[in-house]
Amino acid sequence: MMAINGLSTKSEQDEQKGFANLLKGAIGMFRNPTAHEARLNWEMKKEDAEDLMSLLSLMHRRLDSARVLRR
Repeated sequence: MMAINGLSTKSEQDEQKGFANLLKGAIGMFRNPTAHEARLNWEMKKEDAEDLMSLLSLMHRRLDSARVLRR
């Protein structure tokens, strides 16, 4: 498990849960259509691709600074 913050307050724990949901949602929304449809049948507008790259950049940056929790 990765922690993006100290997880010491309810607010930090909620942020952690929200971030996990953001990761799951992004994977489900953008990975699944490309994995299950022919590339010719899947279109993405330039603006959507740019927004996706920004979102992925944010998620990657937060994961880069996250810490691994010991079990």
